[in-house]
Amino acid sequence: MLIFRYIAKDLLISTFAVSGVLLILVASGRFVKYLARAAAGEMDAGVLLAIIGYRLPGFLELILPLAFFLGILLSYGRLYVQSEMTVMRACGMSVRRLVVYTMIPAVFVAAIVAWLSLDVSPSGMQKAEALLLAQKERGELDGLIAGHFHPLQGGRGVTYTEEVTKQKEMRDVFLAENNPDAVEGKQLVLVVAPTGHVRVSPDPKEANFLVLEDGYRIEGVPGNADYQITRFEEYGQRLSKPEESRSRDKVDTLATGALMSSTLPSHVATLHWRLSVPVLVLVVALLAVPLSKTDPRQGRFAKTLPAVVLYMIYLVSLSGARGLVEDGNTAALVLMWGIHILFLGIAVLLFNWSPVSALFARLSGVARKPVSVQS
Repeated sequence: MLIFRYIAKDLLISTFAVSGVLLILVASGRFVKYLARAAAGEMDAGVLLAIIGYRLPGFLELILPLAFFLGILLSYGRLYVQSEMTVMRACGMSVRRLVVYTMIPAVFVAAIVAWLSLDVSPSGMQKAEALLLAQKERGELDGLIAGHFHPLQGGRGVTYTEEVTKQKEMRDVFLAENNPDAVEGKQLVLVVAPTGHVRVSPDPKEANFLVLEDGYRIEGVPGNADYQITRFEEYGQRLSKPEESRSRDKVDTLATGALMSSTLPSHVATLHWRLSVPVLVLVVALLAVPLSKTDPRQGRFAKTLPAVVLYMIYLVSLSGARGLVEDGNTAALVLMWGIHILFLGIAVLLFNWSPVSALFARLSGVARKPVSVQS
């Protein structure tokens, strides 16, 4: 029991450490993408953290299997390199017992992945999609911030205001846009006004207007001194219409119960994918045990590269089978579950057939073979 606690603790620490690193990388990439949209005025910066938070379960759903696989390779690789595994074998611990000690944490991780895949991740995706959809329905100037230039949709111009009051009145407004009706050259239109506001149309399908008061409209060609200046009491600038809300039936946002009662190919494929991810954890755990066996002279990372390649082949094969099912080929369901059986068979071969183990040993040796330089 003492050895089991030692192995399980080392496995879980390695798994959660790798998960943390991978999660930071994936979440940071997605955050930068949303941040660019917020900088362009397409969405409110205040909802970025909420969207990322709702997406985290979906990220972990795919990160945890890989992290547990790498955790076994790193943890057991260290035990082999430091000869701790040799001592355990000398104390009577067999390969079968090592597999049992590995599968107990694997069942725990698989249960977490199943909970994320079947329940938490779809709910989080649904809430994230609702926030993104609400951002698409915003008016063109809803994201206007005082003291910042705000690009208009389509890149047709920018607007700026020095102050926005609680009543949504704008002070010291500046508007610059290209005149699409210009006959000669590319005319630039500048509009400045001390006050302005957005006039909301009573019909949500109609466009709103930016109404400026007591200002000047300056029109001309950049580089020429011939500008036309017009003073106005009220000037209206038509804003782009908000995108219509479309209740897209995103299959990743549907609850697992709804998928079970559906016969649509995309729904069937998603349901079996969610059931496959926990199974993936158990199979890769069995694969990682023989792949982690390392010669102390090679180092703990000797078999990491071929092992990761094998894992990627496994995951890409599952994804390809899911794509076939989504295309209406329901017979590919047999292929999807057959892939699990195939890699389970590879794990058994790695345990019992020495030529296969020798092949991976040669691959790792080639990856680490130093280049000799003769003088």
